[in-house]
Amino acid sequence: QLQLVESGGGLVQPGGSLTLSCAASGFTGDYYAIGWFRQAPGKEREGVSCISTSGGSTNYADSVKGRFTISRDNAKNTVDLQMNSLKPEDTAVYYCALGLKRPCGYGMDYWGKGTLVTVSS
Repeated sequence: QLQLVESGGGLVQPGGSLTLSCAASGFTGDYYAIGWFRQAPGKEREGVSCISTSGGSTNYADSVKGRFTISRDNAKNTVDLQMNSLKPEDTAVYYCALGLKRPCGYGMDYWGKGTLVTVSS
């Protein structure tokens, strides 16, 4: 059974950094996309960043460009999201998601349970 487990959330001060990790297990194949999404209280879920194993292409929401970096370790089936210069508006539950046999931008099949990131002084 495919599972996605997020870790690394927590409380951080504005301007600080945090790294989220997503560990994927229970599947085979080397063509997929893994993305990070977030949902703030009272708001809709939004895409943050995504990386595809096909060519290693990445994309980012405009709101996080230049601050967040997504990276992957295919051998370990893990994807990290390095978040720098965090702002209070980055506060949200962050979810890892995976789409099998597709690049980024074509939907996700599986979702993790999420990890809470709170940016506050």
